Amino acid sequence: MILIAYMRSICRGMLSSSSRLGKLLRRILGKRGPYPDVSCDYELLQDEDMVGEQARLRTSWQSPEIPQRQRFLVDSQLSAHKRGVATPVFDVLVKALRALSVPAGSSVLEIGCSSGYYSEVLASADLGLVYSGCDYSPAFIEMAEEKYPDIAFDVQDATELRYADRSFDIVISGCCLLHIPEYSVAIAETARVTGQYAIFHRTPVVIGRSTEYFRKKAYGVETVEIHFNEEEFIGLLTQSGLRLVATYTLDESIPEGSACRTYVCRKVLM
Repeated sequence: MILIAYMRSICRGMLSSSSRLGKLLRRILGKRGPYPDVSCDYELLQDEDMVGEQARLRTSWQSPEIPQRQRFLVDSQLSAHKRGVATPVFDVLVKALRALSVPAGSSVLEIGCSSGYYSEVLASADLGLVYSGCDYSPAFIEMAEEKYPDIAFDVQDATELRYADRSFDIVISGCCLLHIPEYSVAIAETARVTGQYAIFHRTPVVIGRSTEYFRKKAYGVETVEIHFNEEEFIGLLTQSGLRLVATYTLDESIPEGSACRTYVCRKVLM
């Protein structure tokens, strides 16, 4: 039963990576625990609805209802990960960080850190990195500070970071771009505050189609999710002074032309 519950948690964590895959998995799995689905009720937005819906739902992830609902899932994933069970969303980031040539004590900022749970993942991997985090949601940062009082957390907007240029050795954009209408600005800000590497973790992309915008519910809260045209996305990385050095695929649906990937970039000295 423990294994079944864990597999459900992993599958449900993949729901946001592909709306079509998500619909299939939701029919199979149903809800998990006392909280609403991680991601459900996807609706593809038409051109005439995109701007208005993005503006209307711009602050959805600041909802105080989300942190506890997300943490219920995260705690089960962390528990399994610490027991040595394969956990792709954690394992891929650890693999990406291990491949970087940075010394122990290098600083890491996670943008969109939620409740700061990736600090546990990095600590258990014994990477020797100094982690800090920021998030757009005061409720998430409040939870992060309660759970990890020795770690520095800030309430920050990914499109207007209040950090100086090159403040951190590594900056991780933690699965938040897909909810940011001004994602090109957020990419540029990520590039600005990193000194060496930028990692765009768990990024949903489409191949051969234009960027797609969805209205959905995340943990029961209505929000917008963006699936980026991969070629355009990589172009934005280049424009922001980043050179793509590695790509890790967490999930891919070849017939449907969709994937969830982690992109590792080196800052180009300018």
